[in-house]
Amino acid sequence: MLAKDLISDVVPALRTSDSGQKALYWMDIFRISHLPIVNNEDFLGLISDKDIYDHNMAEEPIGNHSLSLFSPFVTEDQHVYEAIELASRLNLSVVPVLDLHNHYKGLITLNDLVHFFADFSALKEPGAIIVLDMSEHDYSLSQISQIVESNNAKILSMYVSSHATTTRLEVTLKINRNDLTSIIQTFDRYNYIVRNTFMDQDDMNSFYENRYEMFMKYLNI
Repeated sequence: MLAKDLISDVVPALRTSDSGQKALYWMDIFRISHLPIVNNEDFLGLISDKDIYDHNMAEEPIGNHSLSLFSPFVTEDQHVYEAIELASRLNLSVVPVLDLHNHYKGLITLNDLVHFFADFSALKEPGAIIVLDMSEHDYSLSQISQIVESNNAKILSMYVSSHATTTRLEVTLKINRNDLTSIIQTFDRYNYIVRNTFMDQDDMNSFYENRYEMFMKYLNI
């Protein structure tokens, strides 16, 4: 999915003639802490609620103040992952989107990125989850897929996380079946370490909450 596919159609941009109070009002309404300042189609930068409070500019037009605005953005043809990386690295609540001519097209909110993650990871689809532990050397996507499919199942989503201090990988699979018994047995025969499984509803809800919290930490919230 590209950045242009997640552009919000409700969150407005500010103009330099808008007051700080108006900016704070919009930030409160949309539960964000940044808004873009745009004149015509030109993106001037992001302003935060902290900028407004620090400059005591609530009642004055934004353009009356000399602000050191920063101008992070993605282009509309970049992948959503790049928007997530930018939001994480700069601790942004919104990510501006520009076209190839550097004209402002809109923004992506953090909430939109969270919903994208949930949909992209097939978290809402019925099924079960299995977590494998392995060394980087032993990782084989083709073999993992073959094991799952040989048990008449399919992988709905998969993601791999690494550990900074080791060469171990954690491979999380969302499977389109609730009963993982035969799949686990096959992984055991191939000497894979099954670290965890989530098959009943309570376990699944706990897993989703944990992964959501991890994702929010990744976005520095």
